[in-house]
Amino acid sequence: MSALSACAQILLPFPETLAPKPLASSDGALQLSRVVFEELPGWKAEQHNSALPAFLKSCVKWQDKPANQLVGPLNEMGRVSDWRAICDEAGLIRLSNKTEAQYFFESRFDAYLASVALNPRGLFTGYYEPELQGSWKPNTRYRVPIYTRPKDLLSADLGRFDPKWSGQHIAGRLQGNALVPYATRDDIERGALKGRQLEVLWVDDQIEAFILHIQGSGRIRLPDGSSVRIGYAGRNGHRYTPIGRELVAAGVMKLEQITMPAIRAWLETNPIAGQALMRKNKSFIFFRIVEGEGPIGSQGVPLTAGRSLAVDTNHIPLGLPLWLVTTEAGEKQKRPLRRLVIAQDTGSAIKGAIRGDLFWGFGRDAGIKAGMMKEQGRYFLLLPKSAAAS
Repeated sequence: MSALSACAQILLPFPETLAPKPLASSDGALQLSRVVFEELPGWKAEQHNSALPAFLKSCVKWQDKPANQLVGPLNEMGRVSDWRAICDEAGLIRLSNKTEAQYFFESRFDAYLASVALNPRGLFTGYYEPELQGSWKPNTRYRVPIYTRPKDLLSADLGRFDPKWSGQHIAGRLQGNALVPYATRDDIERGALKGRQLEVLWVDDQIEAFILHIQGSGRIRLPDGSSVRIGYAGRNGHRYTPIGRELVAAGVMKLEQITMPAIRAWLETNPIAGQALMRKNKSFIFFRIVEGEGPIGSQGVPLTAGRSLAVDTNHIPLGLPLWLVTTEAGEKQKRPLRRLVIAQDTGSAIKGAIRGDLFWGFGRDAGIKAGMMKEQGRYFLLLPKSAAAS
């Protein structure tokens, strides 16, 4: 999952208060500098118990992995066994007790400032779960199909062929004995999948459907007032193209003007040019019906509003707690946003060791916050004390 607001990737000055003494990762990209919790901006004011439920959701996933498996590129990230032990203790913490939760995080983890080439600054955007108007059957109003994953769409984890490609995937379809690229967004919108009974349902707005693809999940409000949740089921394998970047390249907007509301307004005002612009993003997302709690992130657990962060898993393993230090968007005088979050999702636009996409939740208000968020910031990784001691 990723956000439309992520289409503008810009680095602005951000004050540094900590001088990193880096521990370089095996690929030389991510660097970690040990700090004490008292140096984390805003740490003492946090409601640590509010982040504990999200952390416990990720704990479930450690049970499926070999105990001796390394969690990430750095030894300080520990092994699965380190995380299992911490999770067992986390389950004993009273969720109503802030002091107890704070002590839990401080006593089980060490804090590390993340940086790249001694620079801890990065871009932080937001995403959300949109609501669309739709129907199980098409008619004159509901004409935009939402497709499920085609059976002939094949994907491969390239890391299984060579470790140097770890985290990279390729997708396509078989043509004879060769794997060839799958249909692009343009191909699909022109009918490449028609007649294959892949439509999950239909919605009434092509722009909203496009935004749904960017967010990766959403809810569909049906004519009888009920709703159904849909989630990510796969993508066609083509590279994601941020249309905000295309607007900047064409001279339509300046980079600092690129936000979700601004892009949406331009698409609505320029329907023909807008359709051509959206088709420049060849990436296409397929969906499935999601039962129960959601939306579901890449880690396979339900996301928590304000606590789940999408990261680049080439650098940050899923399930890690992070202390996020950035600012809230949309304010004339920006307010600090300092929060304990959990890495539980990924996104095609979320690339880099210092890069995050904060999940804001469901609905209009969440959409406004997510759409305006394009902030400089940094984060601190919370890693097992037992890993550093071993």
